[in-house]
Amino acid sequence: MVTTNQHVQRSDDERESVELDPVFVRPGEATSLPKFRLPARESLPETAYQIVHDEGMLDGNARLNLATFVGTWMDDRAQQLYLEAADKNMIDKDEYPQTAAIETRCWTMLADLWHAPDPDHTIGTSTIGSSEACMLGGLALKRRWQHARHSRGKPTDKPNLVMSSAVQVCWEKFCNYFDVEPRYVPISLEHPVLDGQGLAEYVDENTIGVVAIMGVTYTGMYEPVEQIAAALDEIEERTGLDVKIHVDGASGAMIAPFVQPDLAWDFRVPRVVSINTSGHKYGLVYPGLGWVVWRDAQCLPEDLVFKVSYLGGEMPTFALNFSRPGAQVLQQYYMFLRLGAEGYRRVQETSRAVATEMASEIAKIPAFELWNNGSDIPVFAWRLREGYTDKWNLYHLSDRLRTKGWLVPAYPMPADLTDITVQRIVVRNGFSRDLADAFLADLRTEVDYLDALRGPMPAEGQHPGFHH
Repeated sequence: MVTTNQHVQRSDDERESVELDPVFVRPGEATSLPKFRLPARESLPETAYQIVHDEGMLDGNARLNLATFVGTWMDDRAQQLYLEAADKNMIDKDEYPQTAAIETRCWTMLADLWHAPDPDHTIGTSTIGSSEACMLGGLALKRRWQHARHSRGKPTDKPNLVMSSAVQVCWEKFCNYFDVEPRYVPISLEHPVLDGQGLAEYVDENTIGVVAIMGVTYTGMYEPVEQIAAALDEIEERTGLDVKIHVDGASGAMIAPFVQPDLAWDFRVPRVVSINTSGHKYGLVYPGLGWVVWRDAQCLPEDLVFKVSYLGGEMPTFALNFSRPGAQVLQQYYMFLRLGAEGYRRVQETSRAVATEMASEIAKIPAFELWNNGSDIPVFAWRLREGYTDKWNLYHLSDRLRTKGWLVPAYPMPADLTDITVQRIVVRNGFSRDLADAFLADLRTEVDYLDALRGPMPAEGQHPGFHH
């Protein structure tokens, strides 16, 4: 997620009103509208539209945002579906039973894609995004652990969750909101992802589970789920602790099945009890959609599931959100039907090919050293080669690229590697080789500009433009 809070906070000297261009003023209308108070009177729809439209133009071009994982392009038919279903409330399964049925079809397809033992009898749900899906996966882990502890007469007041220090912020939120101790396994140059090394130091009888990330947000690298599971197998052999895995596949769960089909990371690994993904990332849908699927119904404690009326019967629901749009669910189903497995394979392989080609070209620039090459998910990062220059840093380069319309974040790596700053590119559907060539040309131009400086750029006030 890219944030620019320094720009969106209200400043003391900001104008109190929005001034209308004279060409938009109609007889009898006000020529300005308050910016921070509800207007006293109505405006014509054309006027209100023009104001909002013109304000929205000040945002960056979403297609040139190389920081975000979130989809920025869908075809015309998908957009038509979005408009047709914009009024459907996903929580109202009795009023919109067909949308509810389509939701079930989608997560059943995902269960099959992720090799659930019995896809037709597993359980899953759509969510407002992968963050909510992670929360639900974490809650199921916690509740299963609580039930197991209660059955043995043991306390449940000190649950902990083990994960990489490079975990996405939603897991920090989960631990904060639901009173779970986060145990971060630090990454290092030797172990750039959670790989099972040293896991025994963090796991104990209060561990509700381990999170494995298929596509670390910082770099796009996969965490080796089989290795993590093997480490947990050894722990169980020594201690009797049976610790399960939740796979945060926000990005990778919609990449690996198509471009690395032989990689065992999903329900083929017996310790994996739940998987989440983002429909609005490499699921290729517009923002506002996540999915979570459990290995089987037994992996989701029954007391977390609420029953709602559905065509005279009952339908289970498990969610943090209540009212939310159903349009993205229909868009996901459209994409599944439109592309099928072969279409998704071609789209994801193309994105990965663009990412690896870009990484290869960036590696040729003397200023840079690659962190990874985009061969997992179509995401890669690089850092400034040590000792290359004292005139500029990656924050300066990020600012220079922004003047050309490109949003490419610079940020420090997580704990124990915070002295390393990287830049990262996310290649998504719609980012073509032509756009990649245009970006590379601008990148080389800006590096040449910075290299030609006679003195160092000021570094005061620099801050990451990226938050996990």
